[in-house]
Amino acid sequence: MKKEVRLYNVLFPIWMLVWIPSFLWIVLIPLNYMIDRFVLSKSLPDTIDKKSFLNKTAYKICASGFLCDLIGSALMFLSLYLSGDNYRLANAISFDPFSDLFAFVLVVSMIFVSAVLIYLIDKRILKKAGLSESQARRSALYLAVFTAPYLFLIPSNWLYV
Repeated sequence: MKKEVRLYNVLFPIWMLVWIPSFLWIVLIPLNYMIDRFVLSKSLPDTIDKKSFLNKTAYKICASGFLCDLIGSALMFLSLYLSGDNYRLANAISFDPFSDLFAFVLVVSMIFVSAVLIYLIDKRILKKAGLSESQARRSALYLAVFTAPYLFLIPSNWLYV
């Protein structure tokens, strides 16, 4: 006999939802793929066959983006753990980074770390796919800037009001 587990009145930071398999993944994964594919297509030169290149690399770029977002959210979770008894800081990191300057700087730092990881991994993927060094850097930079996990900044308390 299977026991049913229910959670009542649980408040999660928005950025923590990437760790919980849910119906949101059905929307988020294709949406993330389309955004990555769009940004990559706009950053590629007109001299290559974009459709063929995108078909070979867009899914790798999307997967690396999710990995980098997971790393960033794991660092956010670690910062919550390290905040210890500072409940004001933990609450600001979790629910409203704009309510505390240190929390805001910390969250922006995690976004930056994720963006740097996106850049480094995507550059490697793009070079292996056949782009020149300069073009791989350019496309990876576009991807890092436009697909960084800015969701970390959205105050979760907007959902719980």
